[in-house]
Amino acid sequence: MEDPNRKIWIMQYLLLLSAACFISQLYASDDVQLYESFDDNFEGRWIVSEKQDYTGVWKHEKSEGHDDYGLVVSEKARKYAIVKELEELADLKDGTTVLQYEVRLQNGLECGGAYIKYLRPQSSGWIAKEFDNESPYTIMFGPDRCGATNKVHFILKHKNPKSGKYIEHHLKFPPSVPSDKLTHVYTAILTPDNELRILVDGEEKKKANFLAEDDFEPSLIPSKTIPDPDDKKPEDWDERAKIPDPDSTKPDDWDEEAPMEVEDDEAEKPEGWLDDEPEEVDDPEATKPEDWDDEEDGEWEAPKIDNPKCTEAPGCGEWKRPMKRNPAYKGKWQPPLIDNPSYKGIWKPQEIDNPEYFEVEKPDFEPIAAVGIEIWTMQDGIVFDNILIASDEKVAESYRESAWKPKFEAEKLKQKEEETTESDGLKGVQKVVFDNLYKVADLPFLGEHKVKVLDLLEKAEKQANLTIGILASIVVIFFSIFLKLIFGGKKKPAAVVAETKKTEVAESSNKEGSSEEKEEQNEDAAAAPTRRRTTRRDN
Repeated sequence: MEDPNRKIWIMQYLLLLSAACFISQLYASDDVQLYESFDDNFEGRWIVSEKQDYTGVWKHEKSEGHDDYGLVVSEKARKYAIVKELEELADLKDGTTVLQYEVRLQNGLECGGAYIKYLRPQSSGWIAKEFDNESPYTIMFGPDRCGATNKVHFILKHKNPKSGKYIEHHLKFPPSVPSDKLTHVYTAILTPDNELRILVDGEEKKKANFLAEDDFEPSLIPSKTIPDPDDKKPEDWDERAKIPDPDSTKPDDWDEEAPMEVEDDEAEKPEGWLDDEPEEVDDPEATKPEDWDDEEDGEWEAPKIDNPKCTEAPGCGEWKRPMKRNPAYKGKWQPPLIDNPSYKGIWKPQEIDNPEYFEVEKPDFEPIAAVGIEIWTMQDGIVFDNILIASDEKVAESYRESAWKPKFEAEKLKQKEEETTESDGLKGVQKVVFDNLYKVADLPFLGEHKVKVLDLLEKAEKQANLTIGILASIVVIFFSIFLKLIFGGKKKPAAVVAETKKTEVAESSNKEGSSEEKEEQNEDAAAAPTRRRTTRRDN
């Protein structure tokens, strides 16, 4: 059998070889505005923010199981910010633009982002060493997960030509973030026909149009009209569709004071009801605990038990007639509702022309001057790698096939081997569990339940998908038998006991059965816990 470690070594070697060939191809291409492989240390090429809040330490480390380096988030629960300026501005207005990069969540992602911001020129008011969440960007793209949020962001900051304001436009219904710990590649393709396509691992997950009203929130093109902010609802505007009938009066026979329930006059006290017997009596078998201190705990009182006399009778204590629904009950009177003759509908302000409305054939994209990673994450071990800005989809596709895919396949192979190892280990544990359960099944205390338990064990071994449920059933059986052994069987009603005594007098052959019944009752009485009153005096 071929050594699995040798397979992984071969995959890694092919990965490095293909990556080296691809990198040389990239640097020779005019279609690449930026390519960052992090093969060399990022220091000197990337600028870490000096802002006080950003205390997270970036590291240049290998991705787990690879010889491939990346930019790594090294600490949990920190803010991180780092930026790299482009040698030339990347123009998004003409032709196709492809934004692509890899992320590996080595320790998962419970709450945090792993997105990239594509920043506007510094003339818009920012400097690299003070890069933070306020630094102006053109596009924010990448995975984000926390609580109910689980999506691959795509946010375009677009300038309204009428107002001069930059508005964030969020892609509606973006794809979700893969939940595993493998390396994934995220691609955003912007085309001249205003189309946006989002790919995850080379597979298209979302298609949108920048100018479509339903694809971004808010839409890039604002509405032609808006509610007049100066319009006010008139004071006499009535929005009530229904009103109480002013001509309606309460009927004379309407009694608002009548109770909802009354005593059932037709009810009669059951024959044999014990009026003078309390429902509970002192437990005659209870004794005062030896450690009871009258001065500290108060005067000891025996715990109460159900009055055995009440078991034979229909009831004890003061008898009261049961309650029944009052046929005369009507509740509080309310006048019926009628159509409101003054109803004018729900008021809305009048629409006016939107002073910020504009029309464009293409979005006015700001150029990209730098790429920055500004995140706040609860997880460490996030690896960023192979950041690409290109003007040709084929370049990005070639990268995915030559560099990312071999890496991804190697990780999947390793993950599969680990899962197989874990599965084999689990089978070993299951064997130990079943061996011990079969031993327990041979114990004499199972009695008539032994056959049932053995049958369940055999089914659990043969049908893995039922194992958990069957084992749970066996545990319940064991527990039930254990409780029965400890606390004994359920007490029979007094009437049954009395009948048994009569039978014992009439039929002497049943003496043994009666003796067993008494023993069972004695076991129950002995096992009944003594309830201790908490009458300790307040200090």
